[in-house]
Amino acid sequence: MGSAPAGVRRIIPIIGGRASGPLIEGKILGVGADWQTVFESGVADLDARYAIETPEGAVIEVISQGIRHASAEVAARIAAGETVAPAEYYMRTAIRLESGHPSYSWVNRAIFLAAGGKIGSTVQLSVFRVD
Repeated sequence: MGSAPAGVRRIIPIIGGRASGPLIEGKILGVGADWQTVFESGVADLDARYAIETPEGAVIEVISQGIRHASAEVAARIAAGETVAPAEYYMRTAIRLESGHPSYSWVNRAIFLAAGGKIGSTVQLSVFRVD
């Protein structure tokens, strides 16, 4: 989108991927996007919405909102497409999941937190259920 009154706005399509863990396995459907606002300070406000389809055919909606910030040098390396270790910058999100599938009704009653970062042209998150 470019520069806007709130900052630099970006809409980044989410076109696929995998969810892999002890509680949820599945493919990320190409139906989402990450709507970002990058403020003058360099802090990026993240608002991603997408869906995971499990092998059982359950669809799980993902609403992930958080922030990312890095030093100017690290941000330039990320923007250039360089693989930068997530430990070199801060990216955290709060995640809500929702599903109508009976096997995944438990996701409707939990909050999740994620940490991660860009790996080349992809994003990798470690997601944890808050108990």
